[in-house]
Amino acid sequence: MGKQGKAAALFAASITMGLSVFATTAGAQFSDIEGRLAKEVTEAKERGLVSGYKDGSFKPKQAVTRGEFARLVVATYESASGEGLPQGSSKTFKDVPAASTLGPAILKAAEQGWIAGFSDGTFRPNEPVSREQAARILAETAELAPAAESFADVKNDGTFAGSIGAAETAGLMYGDTSGKFNPGSQITREQSAATILRLFHFLQKELVEQFDIEEATISEMSAAMEEGKLTSEELVRFYLDRIEKFDQQGPKINSMISLNEQAIETAQQLDREREEGKIRGALHGIPIVLKDNYDTVDMPTTAGSLSLEGSMAPDDAFQTAKLREEGAIIIGKANLHEFAFGFNTYSSLGGQTLNPYDLTRYPGGSSGGTGAAVASNFAAAGLGTDTGGSIRIPATFNSLVGIRPTMGLASRDGIIPLALTQDVGGPLARTVEDAALVLDAIAGYDEADPVTEKGNGHIPDSYTDYLDKDGLDGARIGVVRALFGEDEQVIKATEQAIDDMEALGAEVINVEIPNLDKIMAYPSLSSYEFKFQLNDYLASLGEKAPVKSLSEVIASGKYHPSLEEALKAREAKVSLDDPAYVDIVTNRPKVTTENLMTVYSSQDVDALMYPTSTMLPQKIGSDQGAGTNNRLSPFSGYPAMSVPIGFSKEGLPIGMELLGTAFSEPTLIKLAYSYQEGTHHREKPDFK
Repeated sequence: MGKQGKAAALFAASITMGLSVFATTAGAQFSDIEGRLAKEVTEAKERGLVSGYKDGSFKPKQAVTRGEFARLVVATYESASGEGLPQGSSKTFKDVPAASTLGPAILKAAEQGWIAGFSDGTFRPNEPVSREQAARILAETAELAPAAESFADVKNDGTFAGSIGAAETAGLMYGDTSGKFNPGSQITREQSAATILRLFHFLQKELVEQFDIEEATISEMSAAMEEGKLTSEELVRFYLDRIEKFDQQGPKINSMISLNEQAIETAQQLDREREEGKIRGALHGIPIVLKDNYDTVDMPTTAGSLSLEGSMAPDDAFQTAKLREEGAIIIGKANLHEFAFGFNTYSSLGGQTLNPYDLTRYPGGSSGGTGAAVASNFAAAGLGTDTGGSIRIPATFNSLVGIRPTMGLASRDGIIPLALTQDVGGPLARTVEDAALVLDAIAGYDEADPVTEKGNGHIPDSYTDYLDKDGLDGARIGVVRALFGEDEQVIKATEQAIDDMEALGAEVINVEIPNLDKIMAYPSLSSYEFKFQLNDYLASLGEKAPVKSLSEVIASGKYHPSLEEALKAREAKVSLDDPAYVDIVTNRPKVTTENLMTVYSSQDVDALMYPTSTMLPQKIGSDQGAGTNNRLSPFSGYPAMSVPIGFSKEGLPIGMELLGTAFSEPTLIKLAYSYQEGTHHREKPDFK
């Protein structure tokens, strides 16, 4: 639930949710309440947090049991958050049946780690709760760090001292008029009522003001940091915690190959710079994940291969350096299909990455680690590479936005190559806005990659200037039905996307691409170029390179067994003077661009549209295809975006691809943003 939603829930809950832990009664102020806690007890009653007896009394000095206090804090938390807590296990305590009156609340509190039982496996719900025990429960519920306390009757090294200090510091519990805390005394009903009211106010303030990081956009994160609601260090720690809980444990998504040991230190430095008014760029303090074929001077770059384990590049890749210049924090490196060879995302170094939407299925590839990590909220956004679909396929399989830029928009220097005739790097993000911000950071001329000279004069001040909610109104979209494939659910989602675009003001027409079969019959050039370009990359690493050539990779045996045939076939290539290769390099782009431009010019369309993949994510262990739709962009050099359009009946993400003309990223971003804002198909994966 977002911050506004939680605030609304808090307001409604505080009015409508009577917790009624004690006996129920209605009416005015209790007949037997007086003294310094009277005002708080009365407010707690008015808010429905406590109630009294039928005779109008409250019995303020009566002790509260352990079970009653557990129920109080659970009900207060659920009221403050507007969300129910998960049920606990009936096997937690021997003496707490789930069907008993207090059982559900006690088990919920135990599930959250707020309460604990005794060494004999009991909870003893009917025993009075002491003040020091109450302090411990409150501190755990409010997630308070231990703090020093000021009471003469509390031992500083005692078991409960830190919790008592935390409760005192947070204003949840106080001592008596003589300055004592009376830790072993039983907490009374009036003390519990006052304490629970303070807890309610504390949680209300925390939940309304706390910035919800999960699924937040980069702009929202930046605004929260500017407003002092969030620090970059907190952001990094949040993502590292999720990686530990969900990538390495729990569902074990297994998307990350390595983590940046300097990430927290870098975040602290960026926080200091922000405090001093120094903002490096739009990504200042934002954690980004890189596919592990991007060079990083401070982390190994391996392409997922054991043959390159520990390989350190002499400097950052161009795009890595550009991200750092904008203030981004490289939180870690993501798994990939080894050497970017396929769509399954398994590697000898990183193992098999899982799809966060269905842990039994592939995440797409070859940038599947980046896709799974961003979808799982392990980073704000990420970079992948795309030779023949490797950004766009993970985007569609992980309900993400993926941009394959125009060839020449962003440098490939420092990226382990697959086929430079087709290779590009680009963003994977949860929103079009985030993808545009990352594209801003990485686009630009690099003398080390001469193809980027083509981008000069074609890069706007910011791609975010084209985030137009009405971008589809009056647009003209060409639908290529010949690329729809045969999967009924993919087709259904694509047809719905067409209806949605029309509802948002677009004119959608069916188009045919001349010579489409001839274009799709051309192969990828990775089978020709990989050997020679990989060898060049390995030479750039210098004497410390763990292997010096593809032949040494093969000789080492340190690669995924499924790659052996493909590696040896590429090693067998003698030179790039092969007539078949020369023919493809010469004629394939000409045939592709000429026929595509025939459609754009004759039909006056802003973009072409079709499913990103004609197949859904497949079960791990089976064959994963994606169709041939992904070829039009690399064969032409034109930009393409994958955008979420819904889910299959099994809950598997589906995406559409928008294909533009050279350097038409602004148009694609405008169209994609309008569609996103008009449909909101993105949903986070539901794993725990």
